[in-house]
Amino acid sequence: MANLISNQSLIQRGWSDWKLDDWVSELRSVCGHFDPVGSGGRVRGVARQIDACGMIFAQVANDLDRVVRTMDGIRLDHHEHLFLIVQMEGRCGVEQVEREVFLETGDCILLDSTQPLTFHFFGHFSNHLSLHLPRQMMYSARGAAFDVGRKLSAADPMVMMLRALIEKMLEMPTAPAGAPHLRELILSAARQAFFAEDDAALLSCLDTSNKRLQVAEVLIDRYLTEPHLGGKWLAGRLGVSPRTLQEDFQGLGTTCTTIIRNRRLRLAREKIEQMRANPAVRTISEIAYDCGFNDISYFNRSFKEMFACAPGDLLKLRPV
Repeated sequence: MANLISNQSLIQRGWSDWKLDDWVSELRSVCGHFDPVGSGGRVRGVARQIDACGMIFAQVANDLDRVVRTMDGIRLDHHEHLFLIVQMEGRCGVEQVEREVFLETGDCILLDSTQPLTFHFFGHFSNHLSLHLPRQMMYSARGAAFDVGRKLSAADPMVMMLRALIEKMLEMPTAPAGAPHLRELILSAARQAFFAEDDAALLSCLDTSNKRLQVAEVLIDRYLTEPHLGGKWLAGRLGVSPRTLQEDFQGLGTTCTTIIRNRRLRLAREKIEQMRANPAVRTISEIAYDCGFNDISYFNRSFKEMFACAPGDLLKLRPV
């Protein structure tokens, strides 16, 4: 098996020259709303989608100054992912959740599409491969917690395993018989590679509304399917009153209840889409209960409001 970071289909001798608007349009169609900063209207590289084993990759190569993802851009996107990124060529600075690291060739990092993000290229050529991991599926494993924004070096054994799994996915047919197993394997490997600290470290400093909100969202992801998850429980974990936490979320124009419901709905959708490959294994009602809903009528109504289709409609689509 070839080495991922020397894969000739991902590394070219001569990269195309794009109009900036065309490159940005391609980038947004795959990765969501990102905005370039500091460009003369042209960019050398590529922004393209690669489908493998029922999962989506994005190859992003450019020589811009930087590319940013703001809260305004995040609000425009309907899908949530964790981006598992492998640096293929060049050097790239990455800034998220108050961390800034530099990726060298072969390095890996896990990033969150729901948080502001900046890639720094400084006008030098950079090429990376991003695997879009279903965010809620990643967090649905009991006790799952991830150190978003932490770089793993190219020589790390876990990174070598992740690169080998990605290479295997890319060399297989579009929908091989073993795709579901390989998908679960890459999810499990990513969970292990970026496993984060426990709640005690997370809750050590909560002196501002912004910090409380960041930790609240981490706790929501971590305990999403638990029946006790709610505003009162979160406030207790954060050491504030339910009213204070409510005011924190009101500053974002939302409520704690809305965020929990929407993330549970996204998790349910991801599980139903996975169920298409083996529809006899579970029922939609079982998935709804597993995702934290105890009222199926409310689940069906909320699902249709959010996704403009009934849960059962997803099963009529062609399996991945």
